[in-house]
Amino acid sequence: MTLRRSTQPGARLRAATALVLAGLLMALGGCGGDGDTAGSAGPGAPKKSGKPRIALIMKSLANEFFKTMADGARRHQADHSSEYDLIVNGIKDERDLKRQVELVDEMIGQGVDAIVIAPADSKALVSACKHAQEAGIAVVNIDNKLDAQILEEQNVKVPFVGPDNREGARKVGAYLATKLQKGDKVGMLEGIKTAFNGQQRKLGFEDAMKEAGLEIIDSQSAQWEIEPANKIASAMLSEHPEIKALLCCNDSMALGALAAVKAAGRGGQVQIVGYDGISAVEAAIREGAILGTIDQHADQLAVFGIDYAILLHKGDAAPADKTTPVDLVTAETLKKP
Repeated sequence: MTLRRSTQPGARLRAATALVLAGLLMALGGCGGDGDTAGSAGPGAPKKSGKPRIALIMKSLANEFFKTMADGARRHQADHSSEYDLIVNGIKDERDLKRQVELVDEMIGQGVDAIVIAPADSKALVSACKHAQEAGIAVVNIDNKLDAQILEEQNVKVPFVGPDNREGARKVGAYLATKLQKGDKVGMLEGIKTAFNGQQRKLGFEDAMKEAGLEIIDSQSAQWEIEPANKIASAMLSEHPEIKALLCCNDSMALGALAAVKAAGRGGQVQIVGYDGISAVEAAIREGAILGTIDQHADQLAVFGIDYAILLHKGDAAPADKTTPVDLVTAETLKKP
């Protein structure tokens, strides 16, 4: 389960940095709100009595991580076209909770057999998932775990298929710690504060820093996005020139942090780690601009959820959480065949 990697890492990195500096991020958003189908069932097609229709509801398809996840799901469906049909949907950015709830409602209206969802918010999507289950639709939660307390309050059980985000962040944080000295100061760029995966990654980074005797002197949410991360990291570096590293809770924010570090003339002085394993960050790791990230196998994550959703739909499995792998990515690991 290895993500595809660029054969021209320098070009990929320069392109990613140029996006930040040119302010073109908003142009990317236009690719995120559309749905498409794989297999013979169109989005408005009636429910069939044959092979099941699975709806994959993503977060922002402007984020390479979720594009990779969607592409992996499409390839899997193409290889198993006799077994199920697939509808892929996404939102324009990870803050568009209203649109993601609407997508769930639309899939309920279309009578899909199962929904595999990467929720943009751990709390706001619980009611929508409950409505889907009440309509007889199997629901599987991937990537970002729904809030356990809200699930209990609403008497809902939705299985989570995804990584241990805390352990992943601890891994890459511990690797960063080997490059720093006890007592060094670091900053953190958090995800959306109500997202469970963001909360867990923050805790994992805190675990690693505490264990190594490093101090987090500033921690702010950059909403998972490149442009806010660039601005916040720039402000952190200005206010705290003693910062030796930036802990980024996803790779998009790591790219924003990288642009900020370069703009401050501190390339090579401030270490950066991310989380997701997107190709632009792997390119930066190869060049020595970013220290490391966590590969949570985006190309397989939705597939894990789809396979489980089919089992649930058939009645071949009882709802239960399943943990998927996370692997540390560094310059050393990228040299391995």
